Amino acid sequence: MKLTNKIHVFTTVLFIVLLVFINAAIYFSFSRIMYDSEIEQTKAQAEQVQAGISAVQSAAAPQELLRAYVPPSGMIKIVLQNGRGDATVTGGSEQRLVEEETEFFTEERAEVRSIDDIPHAFISLPIVWTEGEVAALQLTESLEATAENLSVLRIVLFVVSIAAVVPLFISARILSKLITNPIHSLIRTMNDIRGSGRFQQIERTSRSKDELDQMTQTFNQMIEQLETNYEKQEQFVSNASHELKTPLTIIESYASLLKRRGKNDEALFDESVEAIHSEALRMRDLTQQLLLLAKQDEQGNLTLSANALSPILEAAASSFERAYQRKVIQHIKQELVVTTDPQKLKQLLYILMDNARKYSEEEIVIEVGQSDSLAEIRIKDTGIGISNEHLKKVFDRFYQVDEARTSTSGGYGLGLSLAKELARVLNADVSLSSEQGKGTTATILLPISN
Repeated sequence: MKLTNKIHVFTTVLFIVLLVFINAAIYFSFSRIMYDSEIEQTKAQAEQVQAGISAVQSAAAPQELLRAYVPPSGMIKIVLQNGRGDATVTGGSEQRLVEEETEFFTEERAEVRSIDDIPHAFISLPIVWTEGEVAALQLTESLEATAENLSVLRIVLFVVSIAAVVPLFISARILSKLITNPIHSLIRTMNDIRGSGRFQQIERTSRSKDELDQMTQTFNQMIEQLETNYEKQEQFVSNASHELKTPLTIIESYASLLKRRGKNDEALFDESVEAIHSEALRMRDLTQQLLLLAKQDEQGNLTLSANALSPILEAAASSFERAYQRKVIQHIKQELVVTTDPQKLKQLLYILMDNARKYSEEEIVIEVGQSDSLAEIRIKDTGIGISNEHLKKVFDRFYQVDEARTSTSGGYGLGLSLAKELARVLNADVSLSSEQGKGTTATILLPISN
């Protein structure tokens, strides 16, 4: 069964059940109130008769009193202890009540009895009859008018229920359509995406801010993110293919050259071997950077803990100075303890210091300070700088400010992308500020440990 039909049927059936329950509760409550009211009135009449009989002494006077108090649609009967009726008076056309079975009750009794399918109020009160004998005064009164009123109430409730179900049936259909339309639109869009291979978004026809509108908005955001990631993936594959194609072409060219003339020309042999070795190293470095970049989403080896910042900076700077023979000056204003993974933080520092080394000739400066509840690490160089146009894109994969110098600087446009991913894993933030001709500053913001 379709969701539209499920909502329609469930809503309609539930409302009908609730309506029947409410109507039944109304009917039985009203019926009980009306019958209790009639019983109280009949009991009051019987008590008046009881009081009148007690006030007279002769046998004839109580008999006349019974005739005076008998209701138009009822009967008054005096029942002796042996179960025999001693005096019976009926009103109107209620002679059939005389034929009802007589029973003596010693205690007071008030109830509704059905006689010939008509409800009657029955009251039995003990009285002192003639000659001091204890008897039962029994007053029976027809409640036919009350039964007719309740019958009218049943008809009214039934008609009202039918009148309520019809618009409910229509409104439930409209409601089910309203709920499922965005879902149908979502299904159509997903089928179109699957069939055409193109990313599409659902058109938002309203801004109701309900769950259905939020579902539509979330789906559109997901499609937008998938489209962005797909474009980045295509760009990544294209750039990676381009970067790998160049060294492979060089290797293939020198290998062909060696195959043709390498045996007879020693100088050509040495040149070819050196070129092949150099390009193989470049391919190895590029592959390693690609693998590192791809693994940054895997945080299984991440160990965040409280660490003093100075020893990490000193170790990273010392290793960098020995590897590249470049001076690294540290300005640490205060000792800070940060929550980080020391090894990954060192990797992040190496990337930024190496980037400063490639595009500057003088010493590299590391400054440490505090900004609110964050530790601030600034890595400065006095190199050529980066223009604002390029500064916005330097964290994109394979983006290079100057492609002509790639082979001399040894860059592939992956270092800053890797730095951005490392910062994200460390719950840190990394940014660049630069001025052409004056240098570049890389800033790392790390959470200070409590």
